[in-house]
Amino acid sequence: MDPAVAAQVSEAVAAKMVQYRRDASGWKSCREGHGVSVSWRPSVEFAGSLYRGEGVLCGTLEEVWDCIKPAAGGLREKWDENVTSFEVIESITDTLCVSRTSTPSAAMKLISPRDFVDLVLVKKYEDGTISSNATHVEHALCPPKPGFVRGFNHPCGCFCEPLPGEPGKTRVITFFQTDLSGYLPQSVVDSFFPRSMACFYANLQKAVKQFHS
Repeated sequence: MDPAVAAQVSEAVAAKMVQYRRDASGWKSCREGHGVSVSWRPSVEFAGSLYRGEGVLCGTLEEVWDCIKPAAGGLREKWDENVTSFEVIESITDTLCVSRTSTPSAAMKLISPRDFVDLVLVKKYEDGTISSNATHVEHALCPPKPGFVRGFNHPCGCFCEPLPGEPGKTRVITFFQTDLSGYLPQSVVDSFFPRSMACFYANLQKAVKQFHS
């Protein structure tokens, strides 16, 4: 992938994530509990929803980030039940790559295995926040694979934010707007994302304790 184009596209996605992070308007709560809130609003990127998750985890920012950072051979595929594998298709810079993520069947197998090819940018901010920012791309080295439905991640991301005065805790804010493709009833999609996002936080907390206690 052309490095200049990749940099431009990924920085635009990162700017969009910051905008989502700041914009408190229009969100409707769809799941709350165990210190995690999930809300949604209509996506402007596709005919679906933009989901926002927020929770505070016990663990330093470095420990939490280590569990979710987009890295080949990283911890994510060890603990995230929605990630079967994560592979780097092309490394563009130290902080920018094209990845392929595969996911297992879900929702009592109503959702068959998916794979997603994304341009992923890692950014660090002055206050210590680290973010991952992603959007779907096509890549010559990653054509559709048998056994997987190709899904599409519209601009999405994750922020790991330090909590002032509480170095042992980290705020994690996630944004998803994913087109799962295939012929899925909207009710299946609408129930899947809030539940899977809540599970993401619970499993992430367990992973931080498991790998960094």
